[in-house]
Formats: sequence, C-alpha cells, structure tokens
Amino acid sequence: MAFPDRIERTIDLTHPPEKVWAAITTAEGLGTWFGNGATIDLRPGGSARLMWDDGASADLRVERVEEPAVFAFTWHIYGLPEDDPRRTYVEFTLEPAGAGTRLTVVESGFAQLSDDAYHKAFDGNTDGWGRELAELVDYLDAA
Repeated sequence: MAFPDRIERTIDLTHPPEKVWAAITTAEGLGTWFGNGATIDLRPGGSARLMWDDGASADLRVERVEEPAVFAFTWHIYGLPEDDPRRTYVEFTLEPAGAGTRLTVVESGFAQLSDDAYHKAFDGNTDGWGRELAELVDYLDAA
C-alpha cells in the first residue's frame, strides 16, 4: 500500500490576505511565527533561512511567488542527513474568505522516502504544521 505523499492543512483566518501574505513572505513574519529569526530573498530561485534560538536552522529555496495568492518553497526533509539532496515542496495558497483569508498549506514529496524515513518525516511534519499554523494565528492576532 502506498503512503500519502502530502500533508494538507486549511485554516480560516480573520485577517485580510495582505496581512497573511506579509506574515508568510517577510523575514519579520517568518522569523516570529515560524522560527526565531529569518532571512528571505522573495523571488523564484531566491533563498530563505529560518533560525531558532537553539542554533537549529532550515534553508529554503523559493519556488513560486504570486502575490498575494501563492508562495512556495522547497526544503530539506526532516530526519534525512544534511547532505541528502531530496526536498519536499511546500505551497501556501491564500484565498479571500469574507473579511478574512482561507490559507491552505500543502507539503508534498514524501513518497520518495523509504518506510522508516517516511514515517519520521511525514509524522514529524504533520505534527509540526499543526503547531506552526497555531503560532501563525497567534502572531497575526497579536499584530
């Protein structure tokens, strides 16, 4: 039996798309809810880095920028050695929803992994997206 290749989460936010866009595409936004610091070159082929206070970091490659509707990147797969070239693709889609925004996050590319690596990465990122999106809501509500 094949494993699911993607994690998908949709949340309805009470903030307009422009505010949500800034939260997911700027160093200030990403460095507050998705890490403890960030840099980003917001263009296809640009790079971004998320940093945490414990010294951990994640390097991203920006793949799509279609303001204010689609932002996507690829990044290292959790649990694989740092020199492993495989990546997953993460795409944020923003849609106006009344006075707010419907945000959908899809991470795909897990089917390329062995059983053990799959479970570590898929399960870890499934839990991680739940936590990170809750932090995004807190960030937006506080701003």
